[in-house]
Amino acid sequence: MSSETIGGTAAASDSIQALRDIPVLPRKRPWGMYAGYLGIAVIIIYCLLPFYWMAVTSLRRPTDTFSIAPIPAPFSFQNFLDAFDPKNSFATALINSVIVAGVVTAVTLLIGTFAAYALARLEFRGKNISLAIIIATSMFPGIAMVIPLFKLFTDIGWINTYQALIIPALSFGLPLAVWNLTAFFRQMPAELEEAAMIDGCTQGQAFRRVIIPLAAPGVFTTAIIVFVAAWNEYIIALTMTNKADFRTATVAVTFFTGTTGRDIPTGTIMAAGMILTIPLLIMVLVFQRRIVAGLTAGGVKS
Repeated sequence: MSSETIGGTAAASDSIQALRDIPVLPRKRPWGMYAGYLGIAVIIIYCLLPFYWMAVTSLRRPTDTFSIAPIPAPFSFQNFLDAFDPKNSFATALINSVIVAGVVTAVTLLIGTFAAYALARLEFRGKNISLAIIIATSMFPGIAMVIPLFKLFTDIGWINTYQALIIPALSFGLPLAVWNLTAFFRQMPAELEEAAMIDGCTQGQAFRRVIIPLAAPGVFTTAIIVFVAAWNEYIIALTMTNKADFRTATVAVTFFTGTTGRDIPTGTIMAAGMILTIPLLIMVLVFQRRIVAGLTAGGVKS
């Protein structure tokens, strides 16, 4: 064995020994991480506990409504059947809610997308003031508009009509949609349209073929927010309808009656609440990636 090999082996042995002699500090436990997980768990439980109790109550027998057992025994779907009793008109109310929320969402996206794109791309006098007015209109409390709207709709004969439910919801949904989509379009580079126009597209074609597909996350996010708000709207829907044929689902639940006509059918109301909530949960879970992408778009600049 050569002296160079022996020297290299000795040097390696000294290096290993030196590493062994380095004191090892005790590993700190990430208590901050555990505290964060604990806080998240507390928030999740706090948010889901009312929904869990609503689900449990809806699955009890009507005679066991006020039981405190954490799990219904036995399970019963009678409350769900009672919710669709013809006297409650809940099926008609669900159809009304789908019509109102669907029309509000479609019209809001149609108008809001073009308005937001114009505000994001065009330069004109008073643009910032226009944006400020748009967002200011969404800050008016709905309860302050109930009496003027009721007086107006009574005078023009719109009580118990779909337009009396749709137009007020549009007045709340449009400002939010325009504001969100304007911020989303602003963070999209203008070079996208310029490149499309160089390839032979007009500005309208560039908007339809390039911008709209890329803006899908923001549009989906806005659509879901507007749909949920229109679906859950209560005050104006209650004020503008006094016939069961035009009540929305959230309003119809408040008119549920028990077997005697005087008792409050708590289990049936809980079952109706489950029917109203589950479609929204499914929609959010199905489109959760697009929602997250839309909410976080523009949050990080390269």
